[in-house]
Amino acid sequence: MVTVVVRCSLLLPQVSSLKEKRRIIKSLLERIRNDFNVSVAEVGENDIHRRAIIGAATVSNSTGFSDRVIAGVIRRIEAHPGVVLGDVETEAY
Repeated sequence: MVTVVVRCSLLLPQVSSLKEKRRIIKSLLERIRNDFNVSVAEVGENDIHRRAIIGAATVSNSTGFSDRVIAGVIRRIEAHPGVVLGDVETEAY
């Protein structure tokens, strides 16, 4: 069994309120969940309206498959409008 976890720091430079941030993050999390079937959540910077930390995890029997899924998640985050990807940390167990 292989578990891969990614933690992504996001910048939301055009956001002016927590309500707007939550709308953008909720949309992003739903898309990631639907497209990649991973566990994903906002795991940090919850009360700062221009920053967020997203965590995602996948479990499979193949390291290659898990790595491809996490790479897809990162690409999805990069492509989301209004979101700038900062630091990315990946761990495999």
